[in-house]
Parts: sequence; structure tokens; C-alpha cells
Amino acid sequence: MGKLKLPIRVWILIAFLLLSLLAIKPSPYASGVQIKSVEPGSEAAMEGIATGQIVKTVNERQIATITDFKNAMALLENQPLLFSSEVKRKDKITVVEYNVTNSFGFSADENNTIISSETFSKLQQGDIILSVNDIEVENKTSLDEALNKILPQKVIKITTDKANAAFLARGAPKITVGVAAKSNLKKGLDLEGGTRVLLKPISANGTVSDKDISDLISVLGNRLNVYGLTDMRIRSAADWAGETFILIEIAGVSKEEVSELIAKQGRFEARIGNETVFEGGKKDITYVCRNDGSCSGVIQCQTFSGGESCTFQFSIHLSPEAAKKHADITNKLDIVQFEDNIKEYLNESLDLYLDNKLVDSLQISADLKGSETTAIAISGPGTGSDRNAAIDNAAANMNKLQTILITGSLPFDLEIVKLDTISPVLGKDFTRNAVQVILIALLGIALVIFIRYRSFRILIPLIVTVASEIIIILGFAALIQWNLDMAAIAGIIATVGTGVDAQIVIIDEVMKGKKDLYTNWKARMKRAFFIIFVSYAVGVVAMIPLWNAGAGLVRGFALTTIIGMTIGVFITRPAFAAIAEKLIKD
Repeated sequence: MGKLKLPIRVWILIAFLLLSLLAIKPSPYASGVQIKSVEPGSEAAMEGIATGQIVKTVNERQIATITDFKNAMALLENQPLLFSSEVKRKDKITVVEYNVTNSFGFSADENNTIISSETFSKLQQGDIILSVNDIEVENKTSLDEALNKILPQKVIKITTDKANAAFLARGAPKITVGVAAKSNLKKGLDLEGGTRVLLKPISANGTVSDKDISDLISVLGNRLNVYGLTDMRIRSAADWAGETFILIEIAGVSKEEVSELIAKQGRFEARIGNETVFEGGKKDITYVCRNDGSCSGVIQCQTFSGGESCTFQFSIHLSPEAAKKHADITNKLDIVQFEDNIKEYLNESLDLYLDNKLVDSLQISADLKGSETTAIAISGPGTGSDRNAAIDNAAANMNKLQTILITGSLPFDLEIVKLDTISPVLGKDFTRNAVQVILIALLGIALVIFIRYRSFRILIPLIVTVASEIIIILGFAALIQWNLDMAAIAGIIATVGTGVDAQIVIIDEVMKGKKDLYTNWKARMKRAFFIIFVSYAVGVVAMIPLWNAGAGLVRGFALTTIIGMTIGVFITRPAFAAIAEKLIKD
């Protein structure tokens, strides 16, 4: 056999293989804690800490697990402290007080004038700070010195595999982490574990527009993010009957949590008598205290027949419009004395409704009559068989109510059409089984081909080509961030089958050409590829109906099969034809 020169089609295959490996970026020995997100514009981000890096140390503490990282971050957190400031607001002097932990929630110019503020700070744009915690401040320098006495800036050192960052901050940087990824491939719910829910929007007039679906996805995304669920995927889906659905996949959440959080519209109303004072969402509520022990938490528990009952409470801030509405409604109410003849309240209570179900009733103090108050305390119950169970239930109810108050109600009622949960352990088993199935399929193919042709010169290029096809499919999936689930794995196996079938057609044509020296090789290849292209066209057409079948639940199979067949027809099979022709001719 003479010197083997690689045809251009083989070089094209090699180029795609290298690009695919670059996209997949396999790291079989990766371990540790990997950064998933960093707050944009934060000190950590400006010092080079970025998504994808592996955390080595935090303030010289070794980080090997997610627990290590959380413990290190907990040491940087501050206890809630009172921030009191005397400010000049519209030619009036007023005192603003609120609790701070890791941030004061405002920025000021050189004249101590507020130029921006977060919702929790209570300071308004244009306020001029005169003093901080009884310390008079005359300029930006004295203001910074006063703030540093309340919340001193700490030196934070974070070492990753690509950066050594050291910066000053008043608390833990906002960084989320996860287990280090072995590659850039994204695993679907079947392989990773979690909950998949298919939702059907129910409109009063029976129609749901594309804009309605977009708004619904936006509110659902906000609600899930606020609830602390970041590892999720939300998309619209449709079936061939024209029904529109929302498909949500969330890692690490149970069926019960999903049902409670997203299956209900979540309409919150605060009523006095028959009049609505305010509703959940940004329009009426500017701030909800959350994850701050100074203004939210379980405040008291008591025993009752058959178990324990606990009460949660957290504060919210109303918009000026909602506060004025509160003043207008309460101004019409009468003042009554409580049983102890000391405390005075209004004759109507503030009733809290969630999905038209009464959550709690709060008595309104007499001094709030006609008052445009912006600060309201929201409370509710939680029950359980023992004290710990009651506290957990109260905390869960509080978390759910806080989420709905922040995000507002969903624009539609939602019906759960399908709800599946897969444990992470089962997901790992699926991954292992999927890899084993692919390897067994390759071994079976190799055995059948060897029995058929009795030649390693045919077998080895065929197996290498099939393996290349799988790698390029995975590389494309990594590039477009497509989630590999069981349906996609089935698509890869189907692609392997069609690929081997096409390669057998090529081998038979090449071998016939070898027996008949007068047969034109190009004619033989044209005949083989005519068969292959017809098979490809039929396969693609057959996959199109699966795109929306089952509301898109088998879309992964259709997409992967189409991608695999396209890669095979235009990249791997031409390369295999060139190799087979060269080897058999020689």
C-alpha cells in the first residue's frame, strides 16, 4: 500500500472534530466549586472574578465543597444594624431610619445629595444627608468616614484557578456557585434530576396571544428567581391542535413546591371591608423585607390541641399611591376601644387574601386613621405537629407570600397538565445507562460489520466515523447550549443507526467498483449518495411532526436526529466515502 494522503473531505471532518472538542471542553478530572454567576459591576467582578472559574480559597480558607464556600461567605455577613440619618427633604428636616446588613442602599455625590437608592433604604433621590447615627457630616469624606464606623469595609481575598482578587467590601460578595462541571454539555432534567411541569394557561375569553405567553413566562421566571430557583428552563410549547403550553424544568425542587408556587395564580389583595387597599406586585409594593432577621421571621409560637401554631411577620413598603388609598379608606372608619380599654383600633381590620382565601386579619391601630403610611407589617400562620414543624411551615408560608408580593399575580390561571419528578440519584443512573447503551450499540455494530466484511480495514474507519459523528453532535449541542435529555440520547442512537446504514451502502458500492474495473467510481459514489440523500430527506420530513408532538416533550429527539443526520450527510459520510475508496482501491 502506498503512502496514504488525506483527502480534503477528511480534513474537513478533522476540523469539525477539533472544533467540537473545543466546544465540549471535556474536563474529566474537574473538581471543586465552580462560579455560576457574579453580580455585574461588583467589586469581585471588577477584580477578575468571573463565571466558570474554580474557587480555591476565600480569605485563605480552603474551598473544596459548596458547604465550605457557604461557610466562608457566612463569616463575611454582618448582623443587622440600625442606620439613622437626619436629611433635608424639600426644605424640611426629617429623620430616616432602617436596618442595614451588607449595604446602605444609596449613593451620594460630593455634596451628600442622594443620587440613587435601593427600595429598602427609605432615602429618596434629592435628599441631602446632614447626619448619620448622630454624627454630623459636612461632605463626602466625612460621610464615608461615618458610614465606615457603622459598617466597616473588610478586606476580601478570593483565589480562583484564573484570578487572585483582593478588594474592600462591607459584606459577602454576591456570588453563586455549584459543583465544577466536567464539560460544557448541559444535561436535561432526565439526566440531572428535578421537576418538569407542563402548564396550560386558562384565559377567561378562551384565547391566549403570544404576548400573553411572553408576559406569563416573564412573571413565572421572576417568581421562581425570587424564590431562589436559578437552575431552571422555561419555554413555550404547542401541540398540533393549536393548544399553547408553558414547559418548565427546575433542578432540585419537589412536586409539592412547584404545585404551590406556580400552579396557582397567586393573586394577593389587602382589603379593608370590601375595598382593596393594595395588591401584590411592584405597582403597589416598593419593598418587601426578605432574608433579614430584623424585619422578617417567625415571631411567636403557641400550643393548641393537636399541635403547635407559629406566626410569621415581615414588613413591606407601599407606593405613595397605595399609601394615599390606605389613608382615604381608613379616614372613613370609626375608632373603637379594645377589651383592655387602653388600646384603640379602627372598627375594620386589614384582611389579607391570597387567591381569594383569607390568610390573616390585622387590626389597624387608631393612630393610622387617615394616615398615608408606607410601612406595613404583614403576618400569617404556620402549623405543625410539633414546634419545629410549625416553624418550618410558617417560614415556608412566609417565603411563598413574600414571593407573590414581590412578583405580583400571574396573568392567567394555570392548569397542570403533566408533572414529573426525577431524583438526582436516578438522573445519574440514567446518564450511566445512556453511555452504556451507546457503547453497547457501537460494539454490536462493530461485531455485525466484522462478520459481514471480515476486514479491519473496513471496520476501523466505520467505527471511527460513527464516533466522530457522535462527538460533532455533542459539540453542536454544547455550542447552542441544548439540554441533553433521554429523548436527545435516543436521537443520537437513531442517528448512529442511520449513519451505519449509509456507510454500508457506500462500502457495497465501493466493493462493487473494485470487482468491476471498468465501472466509473464517481458514478458509483453518486448512486450511493443518491440513496443517502433520499434517506436523509425522508428522515427529516419524518422528524418534523415530532417537533410539537406531546407539547414539545420529544423535541429533543427530533432536533438531535435532524442535526445528526445533517452532520452525517454533509461531513462524516463524505469523509468515510473518501477513506473507504482509498483503502479498498489500495
